[in-house]
Amino acid sequence: MTDEAAGGRRKESTFLVTHADDASAVLRDVHDAEVHTLAENPDLGTNDVLEATISADPPMAVTWTVETVADRRTVDLAESPESPTTQARDLATDQAVGEVTRRERAGEGELHVLTVPEDGTTDAVADVLDDEETLARAARLGVRRVEVRGEAGVVSVRYLP
Repeated sequence: MTDEAAGGRRKESTFLVTHADDASAVLRDVHDAEVHTLAENPDLGTNDVLEATISADPPMAVTWTVETVADRRTVDLAESPESPTTQARDLATDQAVGEVTRRERAGEGELHVLTVPEDGTTDAVADVLDDEETLARAARLGVRRVEVRGEAGVVSVRYLP
């Protein structure tokens, strides 16, 4: 949500920290993908997730400042040594290579099942783990853990509370 009525631009949203160093940080709004560079880093680390309000710095509004933080968390992203669950394997049997099925989990989170070429499973797991969008989706869902499982031709991505 953006508020410009007070003269300066303010935005309240969920942000993923995509870059952080001692001097500044870069936030990506996980809902609209807008990128915001902070003028100073208020002790943020790459891949932190913030529920926050930020405001544009005058006079040019090219950098931003964190005004308030309602929640701050990290997302644990891990490859599991376990095989995809029976549910994930069953979903994959009904899909063509390249298809993705998304299912809500009981309670919180989601399950994504990707069908990939059997010889490309290891690369697909690595791609999911390296993809910034995996963390952005976790931030949108409000989860704290992403578990990636793979076996020949099937990759499951579990977004867990």
